[in-house]
Amino acid sequence: MRRTLAVAASMAVSLLVALPPAHADPSGTKAGQAPSRQEAFRAAAAKYGVPENVLLGVSYLESRWDANLGLPSVTAGYGPMHLTDARTALAVGLPHHSDGTEDPRGDDARPSKLPKQPEPLQPQSQDQQTADEAARLTGVPADRLVKDPDANVLGGAALLAQYQKDLKLPDSSDAADWYGSVARYSGAEDAETARQFADEVFSILKDGMSRVTDDGQKVSLSPSPEIAPRMEQVDRLGLREAEGKSVECPKTLACEWLPAPYQKLGDAPGGYGNHDLSDRPRNQKIDYIIIHDTEETYDKTLKLVADPTYVSWHYTIRSADGHIAQHVRTKDVAWHAGNWFVNAKSIGIEHEGFLAKGGAWYTEAMYRSSARLVHYLAKRYDIPLDRAHILGHDNVPGTTPGTVPTMHVDPGPYWDWGHYFELMHHPFKSTGGAHSGMVTIRTDYAGNQPRYTGCDKAGVDCPPHGSASVWLHTEPSEDAPLVKDIGRRPGGESTYDVSDHGARATTGQQYAVAGRQGDWTAIWYLGQVAWFRNPHDDPTAVNATGLVVTPKPGSTSVPVYGRAYPEPEAYPKGVPVQSIVPLQYSIPQGQRYAVGLATRGEYYYAVTFDQATHTVVRGRTLYYQIQLGHRVAFVKADDVNIMPSAMGAPH
Repeated sequence: MRRTLAVAASMAVSLLVALPPAHADPSGTKAGQAPSRQEAFRAAAAKYGVPENVLLGVSYLESRWDANLGLPSVTAGYGPMHLTDARTALAVGLPHHSDGTEDPRGDDARPSKLPKQPEPLQPQSQDQQTADEAARLTGVPADRLVKDPDANVLGGAALLAQYQKDLKLPDSSDAADWYGSVARYSGAEDAETARQFADEVFSILKDGMSRVTDDGQKVSLSPSPEIAPRMEQVDRLGLREAEGKSVECPKTLACEWLPAPYQKLGDAPGGYGNHDLSDRPRNQKIDYIIIHDTEETYDKTLKLVADPTYVSWHYTIRSADGHIAQHVRTKDVAWHAGNWFVNAKSIGIEHEGFLAKGGAWYTEAMYRSSARLVHYLAKRYDIPLDRAHILGHDNVPGTTPGTVPTMHVDPGPYWDWGHYFELMHHPFKSTGGAHSGMVTIRTDYAGNQPRYTGCDKAGVDCPPHGSASVWLHTEPSEDAPLVKDIGRRPGGESTYDVSDHGARATTGQQYAVAGRQGDWTAIWYLGQVAWFRNPHDDPTAVNATGLVVTPKPGSTSVPVYGRAYPEPEAYPKGVPVQSIVPLQYSIPQGQRYAVGLATRGEYYYAVTFDQATHTVVRGRTLYYQIQLGHRVAFVKADDVNIMPSAMGAPH
């Protein structure tokens, strides 16, 4: 065995002499070409005596073996092994809810809640500097370790080997003996999160995996269902046990209870923070789960949600290891979505990360924790796992015309909705034929790399990156202008800015088909015909069936709304009537829009600290939620006809 290791070690040295280009041949090494990513794992594992499948499993959970163009993750991690270097990675803007525009409560019955500006970001801990330790162990400069994928793999192997030595665990070729070191690699501060990370890695080892990376490298991990990891090794790490007795999480996740404060802030009736007590789902059904990103580091996010003068959300998920903190009971209403109707009927989940700044990718560990949490909550509250109910913050509508331009746009086009739903065992599939009258957007995330600008500087192109979104044009041509969003940019053109989603459709969203021409498909979008490229041999959407609405005959157009509030006569004495205000959009006669759900008008009156005054107002008006543009909206059932998508669809 040692002879084999020595031979492989020499391969590793050769590996670092000629670094592979980003387009290295995934099929293996040929004359004059650098080794493949698969060979990089094999050589690095052999050099440091780490089982190859362990190295592959850890890397998959960190990055899915991707190189990510040498860009950092949202927690300063680089490359396939997510070696961290906080000195160069984290460029932080304002936290998610602190940009001074969107009122996270979104309730007209009380003054706007615009959070105060945050304090400056504090320096990162040494845990953010694994690249330095890997450099010491390998003799390879840290800047090379973070920028070159194959050197990065070597650094990760060196770290795992050192952890095995530190824990006084055997120099073993059996993956089962490496559970403790894998748990240590997570960087978790509590034992439960470390266990969860290791459990996920060993689950990957048991099932096996194969994929083509973002830089074209074919990497495979054969299944090993017989592995029985030495789980007791985590005790050697000496980590604290997280406070998880009160959390609402599946048993397979590492969660802790870090409550958002519910307390009075003065004598005024509305002077309290930072959420509202309720009794869901007894008093109101929970219809939505809202996906956010924090636009801030995890530690700073926890400080913000612990501030009674700030706002709130139900959960925060850490990127590095998938650790979850719960802040608000799911029965209570958090202030997070900018739309009170949606807040009152949703659960908000923040994910450590940035839409464009500081890092362009999320770890597999965070995707998996989030998917397990959402799957658990959806089952608990009978929430359908589709994109009409699992919304991004960027899909939540404005409440009135004035709030539309200020609504948030996270998690943005780099959130991998397709992979996310695959992890929840609800992948987006074709459910209809060519004449079904509806499509579900479904991009090949890694291969779909549309142009975006403004990640680092306004108007400057972002680095190429996989995306879940497609651009929408006024004609079936890349040269045609983008469709307009009169609410987001009144009187102005849509742009390719990464934060401008006025002309975008995203994976999982469903739209009624308006026409087809060659490699292009047209959909109804914000009252317009919107074209996106959808070639037969490389589709960005699949055919679907469902229900659509269209204006009733006799009307030139019908209004749409940002919330489904009751009719005035439904309000009891003492509860102020909430206006039913149309948005600036409308649906012209003849257009069709996909239906996501039906709901009666509802309003949760909660403007005082005393929960005894809180009232749920229920009306008789029936609304349909539709996919209007990038955001959803509501139409009154009395204004439209509802029908199967195939009925009268264009052929």
